[in-house]
Amino acid sequence: MIRELTTRFGRDNIGFLWIMVEPLMFAVLVALIWRVSKGPEEHGVSVVAFVVSGYIPITLFRHCVNRSVAVFSANSGLLYHRQIKILDFIFSRFIIEFVGGMMAYLFAALILIWIGEFPIPADMGLLIAGWCVYSFFCLSLCLVIGPLSEISEVLEKLVPVTTYVMIPVSGLPYMVSWMTPDVRDLLLYSPFVNGMEMMRKGLWGEAVTAYYDVWNPLICSMVLTLIGLTLCRRVRRTLAVE
Repeated sequence: MIRELTTRFGRDNIGFLWIMVEPLMFAVLVALIWRVSKGPEEHGVSVVAFVVSGYIPITLFRHCVNRSVAVFSANSGLLYHRQIKILDFIFSRFIIEFVGGMMAYLFAALILIWIGEFPIPADMGLLIAGWCVYSFFCLSLCLVIGPLSEISEVLEKLVPVTTYVMIPVSGLPYMVSWMTPDVRDLLLYSPFVNGMEMMRKGLWGEAVTAYYDVWNPLICSMVLTLIGLTLCRRVRRTLAVE
């Protein structure tokens, strides 16, 4: 992890703190644009808090997935050391993004609570649970995309586009309760939406109506993890150690 941080951010300027500042800047800038275009509130909740609470998780997803592409070939030289396994490459990058996302979320929440633009969480346990199941699904996707990107170079070109296409089913710009029943049923098939709804219910409590099924992201994550571990094992057999 230290090697990865040093390679990405170096030791100049604020160094490792970029793992927090990077998602924070994106979330704050988008929140300001929404604040100007939509006003202070929408559906009874703060627009700034709504955007920040949704954009930091989606940034976690995008960064994790993008960083998992070609992760094995880029670090294959480290496999010369017997203590290092190919899963270490994925876990180290995921943990960096996970910690950075949590730091950005906490820092933004504290500042926005201080200026009155963010609610004090109504159910901290549900908020943390939503973040964890959302992150677990992101990790399971990385375990699948990492080895697949080594098998097919086409995936490397498709992943950046796919992360943008996923925004409508990410739960970022809406809550499920704002949709019609038919659309609501379709959206709840998305593990991202279920995790996002849990986090926002944890934030606003009874002030919002949330729909979620915790088993959806958990089951999807476990299935993808099993597939990903199998693919990683297959790729390890063909990966050349320089």
